[in-house]
Amino acid sequence: MWKLVNGKLIQTTDVSRVKFRTNISSSILESLKITAEENDTHINYLIESGLKTVLAQNVISFNKKLRPKDRIQYKTTYDKELLENVKDFAKNNHLFINDVIEYSVQFIDIENSKNSSYKHRVE
Repeated sequence: MWKLVNGKLIQTTDVSRVKFRTNISSSILESLKITAEENDTHINYLIESGLKTVLAQNVISFNKKLRPKDRIQYKTTYDKELLENVKDFAKNNHLFINDVIEYSVQFIDIENSKNSSYKHRVE
């Protein structure tokens, strides 16, 4: 992101975002990649949208026996506060964070997802 300081633009790191690594279904990631490209956004912005919806509902119906078998490592950044809330939500529901992420994909709201230029915003 960029900050306007004394009339000059200075590039800074967005401290509200944190790096996070987890394992997610490769087929879900491939589907999200296509959706992100079609809607000028990034995969992690789509995931964040779905996670916000799941947290707002405060209910999850996840069958642990149906966990995907094609999980691969996925590293990206998330909103720090959102990720902390997801960690608590997963713990309270006796799930792993990747389970919550995969479940949340069905609740993605593309219209309210950040677009790909969000990280280049000026504040």
